[in-house]
Order: sequence, then C-alpha cells, then structure tokens
Amino acid sequence: MIPIKSESEITIMRTACRIAATVLDRLCRLVAPGVNTYDLDQEGRKLLGSYDARSACFGYQVGSKRFPAYTCLSVNDEIVHGIGTLKRVLQDGDIISVDVCVEYQGFIGDNARTVAVGDIAPARQKLLTVTEEALLKGIQQARPGNRVGAISNAVERAVRPFGYGIIRDFVGHGVGRSMHEAPQIPNFGPASRGERLRPGMTLAIEPMIAEGRSQVVMADDGWTALTVDGLPAAHFEHTVLVTGGDPEILTIPDSGI
Repeated sequence: MIPIKSESEITIMRTACRIAATVLDRLCRLVAPGVNTYDLDQEGRKLLGSYDARSACFGYQVGSKRFPAYTCLSVNDEIVHGIGTLKRVLQDGDIISVDVCVEYQGFIGDNARTVAVGDIAPARQKLLTVTEEALLKGIQQARPGNRVGAISNAVERAVRPFGYGIIRDFVGHGVGRSMHEAPQIPNFGPASRGERLRPGMTLAIEPMIAEGRSQVVMADDGWTALTVDGLPAAHFEHTVLVTGGDPEILTIPDSGI
C-alpha cells in the first residue's frame, strides 16, 4: 500500500522538496569545465547545512556499505549514484547528473537533473532533452484513478521512438518519511500495472535513459552504476504530489528559502 500523506505532512514535504530543488539548482549553476566533483559534493553539504537540512544519501546503508558522499554526481556513462572525487575533473563536452536528496524535519525531498559541461555534442543534448520530456510525460499521468503503470508507460512511449535504452535495474519510487517507499515506479511497462493512485501520495518519478544499451555494470566502488557499452546516460527526477486534479511538482527551487 502506498502511504497517504496528511496535510501537515505534505506541508513539511513541500519545504523539504523546495530545499532539495534549490540546492540542486545552485549546484547545477556551478558545473563548468575544470570543476572537480568532490568540490561540488562539498558545496552541496554546505548548502544543505545552511537550510538546516541534511543529506539523505550520506551514510545510506545497503548491507555493510554506507554511501560516502552528500550528493550523487554521475558523469557521462555513469547512470546514477556516482561519488564525487578530486580526481574527477569535469571537461568541456561532458554531461553530469546531479542528484540531491534531502531530509528535513523527518521528510524527504528528492530530485535530479543532467546538465551540460560547457558545449556538448548535439547527440548528447538530444538525449538530455528527450529524457527530461519523458519525465514531464510521466508526471502528467500522476493523477487519481490512474495506476502506477500509467506513469511507467508514458515514460516508455516518450523514449522508444528514439531507440534509447531504458534502464531497468533502477526505478522511481514512493517517497516521504523514507527515501524509498512503496511503490516502485519502473520507466517501462503496461499502463494497467500497479496500484491505483490517490490524493496524498508522493512519488519520486525519475527516468534514467541511456544513449545505447539498457544493461548496467557496477563500478569497483560498489555504488556507481554505469552503462554496459560506455555510452552516456541521462537522469531527471522530480518529487510529485498526487492531488485531486493536476499533479503538483514539489521540487521547484525557491530563492526565498
């Protein structure tokens, strides 16, 4: 069962999500050739602290492993969960996915964006554009009465005409008091699949799309997921509230925070 949030919980989530979106926006503005990903991650840590929030991914535990960074910074063929390092210096023509997940007063705000480093090839820009448009198509289906699969199917239909690989090993998810709540939200599949959506559900919708094949390999760090063929991948994400009508995107930056 997907958790339904009360009005008071949604109020806190709105703030958590605005913080997450504002930090993401500020980090993306710092992306440039010559910047290393460790410094970007540390700037994320400082910004989160300035909003009395904390990173929800720092120390996140899977088995005996704990995630060592405050943000996820994934460059080129890194799909998700990249770890910032001093050695990873951004180059003109790269793309980088910046993923910021915030905990604020017991609730989570989660969002991501893939941005260009300097001037990028037209093929890479097309990948970014299609992936972001697929996210928006998916969000449009986050309406009461639809099943979860309506979101998945909308993303798939937006991507398939371009021949890109849809990552299957990682999916969107419910979000609220925990980073990962029910349901899982794949970026493919029939519209008839999954639980029906109801007002008060909060969802992290996040297409992860590869220019080439959809298969994933893991880096030696045990966290970073890469495309199997070394071709670039894009990742866009919003936290969305299911309302009685149009879906509400919660992760909108607010310079007034």
